[in-house]
Amino acid sequence: MAIVVWITVGLAIWHFSIFVPERFWQGIIGALLGAVLGALVSGALIQVALGRSVNETDMLTLLAAVPGTLIGLALIYWIGGRSGEPEIEI
Repeated sequence: MAIVVWITVGLAIWHFSIFVPERFWQGIIGALLGAVLGALVSGALIQVALGRSVNETDMLTLLAAVPGTLIGLALIYWIGGRSGEPEIEI
């Protein structure tokens, strides 16, 4: 059940990426992948560090996915900003 919680948290936070300028690597789909994968990684790391199984869920399970989601989004945004075309100033 914890995996479902992590994916849901990643999706929920991903929806707020529309308020950021479009510089994500591979667009909005890249942002989706970054958010969900980040949530899964951080959630799993914290769950394992606490010695819990994947079936145990509580409020900490939800909060464990938030930092990974934000880091995943930031990483995909940074990659997209570096690999994108240079902006032309007039």
